[in-house]
Amino acid sequence: MSTHAPTPPPATVSGATRARAILVIEDDAPIRRALRNALGEVADRVLEAETGRVGVDLTATERPELVILDLGLPDMRGLDVCREIRSWSRVPIVVLSARYSDTEKVTLLNAGADDYVTKPFSTPEFVARVNAQLRRSHLPAENVAPVVEAYGLTIDLLRRRVLRGGTPLRLTPIEWEILRTLVSNAGRALTHQQIFDAVWGQAAGNPQQYLRVHITNLRRKIEANPARPDLIITDPGVGYRAELPEA
Repeated sequence: MSTHAPTPPPATVSGATRARAILVIEDDAPIRRALRNALGEVADRVLEAETGRVGVDLTATERPELVILDLGLPDMRGLDVCREIRSWSRVPIVVLSARYSDTEKVTLLNAGADDYVTKPFSTPEFVARVNAQLRRSHLPAENVAPVVEAYGLTIDLLRRRVLRGGTPLRLTPIEWEILRTLVSNAGRALTHQQIFDAVWGQAAGNPQQYLRVHITNLRRKIEANPARPDLIITDPGVGYRAELPEA
């Protein structure tokens, strides 16, 4: 059992959630320097580790509020680093890698990573995604807004209903569970398997095939333009995520 006191929530500056410490596990010095400079606007300190083992140790001793993890480390696989950290910590993990394999993305997300960014990357977008993870991680579960309003929709998570302009939309139980799962994890890419497990439990079947049909039907009901959805976004080869506008 950890003897560390709970980490208090970070300050919020100019709409951004400011962390006291972010850890970058990356063996490439120029990339570490670029990340250190970019993350200065959302973190008081940017810790650095050149190897996976040092990264794991710093995660345990320094208790950063977010970990950025490269996969191409000299001493151990990034996947193993992710699994080890996730076995005892809920700290958000953002994977940063030049590898583009969808299979690898799915494996990392199923192992506990919260997001996956490929190199080369847009610095502003990367910082925005880091900030989104910081906001999510410091929102107490018991205080998650029970009613979400976005794109003309009112999603009432307690009463299990969706309205557009005050008119209820008729969702099937499965459609509702998919929507609830995605909205409750807004901003986080969920794999087909993660959504399937949340909605169907231990049922057998092909997650991607099951979800494709239900997501299509759900979009037809809730999206203003199902062909160009605003709320339910596809991460090709990985799964889906809910995108909510900034408050």
